[in-house]
Amino acid sequence: MKAVMLAAGIGARLEPAVSKQSPKVLLRFGGKSLLQRHIEILRRLGVEELVLGVGYHQDEIQREVSDLCAEDFVRTVFNEDYKDGNIVTLWALRDELCCGGPVLLMDADVLYDESLLSRLVNSHHENCMLLDRGFTPGDEPVKLCIRDGKIVEFRKWLSAEFDFCGESVGLFKLSSRVAKEVIAQTALYLAQGRRQEPYEEAIRDVLLTSKLPRFSFEDITGMPWIEIDFAADVERAKTVVLPRIVAAEDGRNAAISIKPAILQGEIQRL
Repeated sequence: MKAVMLAAGIGARLEPAVSKQSPKVLLRFGGKSLLQRHIEILRRLGVEELVLGVGYHQDEIQREVSDLCAEDFVRTVFNEDYKDGNIVTLWALRDELCCGGPVLLMDADVLYDESLLSRLVNSHHENCMLLDRGFTPGDEPVKLCIRDGKIVEFRKWLSAEFDFCGESVGLFKLSSRVAKEVIAQTALYLAQGRRQEPYEEAIRDVLLTSKLPRFSFEDITGMPWIEIDFAADVERAKTVVLPRIVAAEDGRNAAISIKPAILQGEIQRL
């Protein structure tokens, strides 16, 4: 499985708390950039390759890849029109998404625990989104609305009756067929001059226009994650989300260290 990540944006909404001299994927939390965290988690989960759609200060991103000695795992695709909407970066990555196999489509500006992405990668659903019911209502979150166990809406604003809704995490698993349909819809948007549309709209069209259910979801409510859009998100990531991620990592590491000790005890008893 390949991961394709949107990392070309300027991140203008982070000002003035964060300098615009670096892309958001290079923001550091707990001594690691978001990019380093993505790479480490994807490798542990068995993902074969990460392809970054880059634009703004792409040379800094490439330097980080080199500093992490990750050239064997990460490739970059440059979007010269990165100041346009992220749907243009999605189009620049069309060949990577239409790769003939399953693919992860990821926002670069998400800080998350490994267990969250593991839930997506290992889901039995071929096309899958992640849903968090514990979100703060408002105009900013991209919402997933569920009725009778099926996704009936995927947008920032609500326009359908639903049993419950949650925030989309911005991480998707796509089958080869659906990835091609998303890219075909992206091509239509660009032909219509809709370059400022959020890329989620192309996914929404594929999701809702088919007579058959195309997407399912995994409920990850309670797992630590945050999308970094505003200065307040940076502070919350450092003070609230990161400590929870570190605690989860410590728990996993402790469990791993206990297993050999238990095994050694069993051997000694024998």
